[in-house]
Amino acid sequence: MARYKDSRCKRCRREGMKLFLKGERCATAKCAYERRSYPPGEHGKERMPKPTGYAIHLREKQKVRSIYGILERQFRGYFEKASRMKGVTGDNLLALLERRLDNVVYRLGFAASRSAARQLIGHRHFTVNGRVVNIPSHIMRPGDEVRVRPKSKEMVPIKDSMEKSKGSERANWLELDAGSLTGRVVSIPTRESINLPINEQLIVELYSK
Repeated sequence: MARYKDSRCKRCRREGMKLFLKGERCATAKCAYERRSYPPGEHGKERMPKPTGYAIHLREKQKVRSIYGILERQFRGYFEKASRMKGVTGDNLLALLERRLDNVVYRLGFAASRSAARQLIGHRHFTVNGRVVNIPSHIMRPGDEVRVRPKSKEMVPIKDSMEKSKGSERANWLELDAGSLTGRVVSIPTRESINLPINEQLIVELYSK
């Protein structure tokens, strides 16, 4: 499967904001965006011309793709699925992305970042409703339960992530039993519960042109 292999810090610099793609490192002085907040490339420090309407729409889409770690073809598939669902297309799109297994694992605190969650899932460290699932894009539904496999509970990355996430606010559409390392999806995430700096309407307008 194709995947992004370039520096993740370049994405933050391109979008002009922290996307928290490298977990705890993004909150330290080692964060590349803290040291070089201008766009990547030899002309990054130069004053850029005012972006066109298309550029604004495109950058919003690229920002969301970067946050969730999704390639273009797959992202387009999510948009088409969201457009066929009842309700607001932009809200449906974000709800689908939030319910990806890798995002749920990250939101529950089992992994330090979404990319770390994808790696752990690919190595078969989680079960969904009692069955091992190694597909990060698996869409979770209300009532689904994700659990760290017994043999994986002592893994350093999982234990460290859980320790560092103590006291942090959980998404209100998820429930966590930290003792048994089990999480459950209790509802479909609403737009108000997705605390991300995203203007999803720009993405809808981009694909509707």
